[in-house]
Amino acid sequence: MQYMLLIYDCDRPEPGDPRFPEALARVNAFADECPRRGAFVSGHPLLGEHTATTVAVREGKTLITDGPYPETHEHLGGAYVLDCRDLDEALELAALCPMAAVGSIEVRPIAGVPGLDHHG
Repeated sequence: MQYMLLIYDCDRPEPGDPRFPEALARVNAFADECPRRGAFVSGHPLLGEHTATTVAVREGKTLITDGPYPETHEHLGGAYVLDCRDLDEALELAALCPMAAVGSIEVRPIAGVPGLDHHG
């Protein structure tokens, strides 16, 4: 079963920050563990929420707003897609993700959609 690990409110140091090498080492260790288990499908860090643009259509009119959805209290920093044997393994890997120590990881099963499910 595939699960998406949504990473919220993580503090991700940028290159040049003295915390960057240690943070990168922790992320790389996690990134090595997922394929070692055969669970890695994809991972996608996102640029900061200040780069977001939100699109909504109301009464036939397209509304475009700079920034994330206005009622969002947490920012989405990235996501991993993992193919795990069960929810327990997905939760175990979420706890191993270094961003869980500074933010939170939401774990959700990915719904199979007939005609769109390219993963079997």
